[in-house]
Amino acid sequence: METSENTAVNSIIIESSEEDLTEEFVRSAFGLDHLIGVRSSHEPTDGFRGFSISLVFDQPADVDMTAAAAVEAGAQMVKPVSKSFWGYGGSLRSPDGTVWTLASSAKKNTAEPTGLASQIVLLVGVDDVRATKDFYRDRGIEVSRGFGSKYVEFDTGSTITLAIQSRRAVAKNAGVDPEGSGSHRLTIAGTLGEFVDPDGFTWR
Repeated sequence: METSENTAVNSIIIESSEEDLTEEFVRSAFGLDHLIGVRSSHEPTDGFRGFSISLVFDQPADVDMTAAAAVEAGAQMVKPVSKSFWGYGGSLRSPDGTVWTLASSAKKNTAEPTGLASQIVLLVGVDDVRATKDFYRDRGIEVSRGFGSKYVEFDTGSTITLAIQSRRAVAKNAGVDPEGSGSHRLTIAGTLGEFVDPDGFTWR
C-alpha cells in the first residue's frame, strides 16, 4: 500500500505522550508505519478525540489476524469482531487512546490471510457535515461519495481516504462514548497547505 507525494492526504500523524511506544504499536499491530506516523505531544486530551482510523480488509481472516496482533501489542477491544449485515469487523482502542475500526465487506475467506489493510479511512467527527464538506471542496478536494448530511467521502487520490460524519455517529460506529475534550492529538499531512479545519483538525 503506497501513497504518492502529490495526493491530498499523504499520511496521518498520531500525537502521543509516549512516542516510541505508539510507533512500535502501529508497526507491530498494523505494519502501517510508512503511512501512519507518530510524534510527541503532551497537549491535554480526555475521552473521545473526535475521529477513528478505519482499516479495510479484503476478507474476515485478515480482520481476525489484525485484531489479534493489535491485542498482543497492547490494544483493548471495544467491539469484538463479529459478522453483521454489512460484513465483518470490530473496533479497538490502542494504548495511546486512538480509536481504530477493522472491517471487511466480505463475509467469506477466499485466500490465505496477510493481515494487510487494502484501504485506510480517516473518519472525522464534525459538528456540521454540510459546512465541513463545503470547506474541503473549497480547498480542492472533490466528493467521491455522499449521503446528504449523514456521511461524505472525499477523493484524496490516496489509499488514505478522508471521510466525515457527525461526531456522535463516528463514536457510535466505533462503540465509544462521544464525550471528550482537549486536543485531537492528530495531524493530517498532505499537499493542501497548513490550516485548521472548522472542527479543529490540523493539516500541514
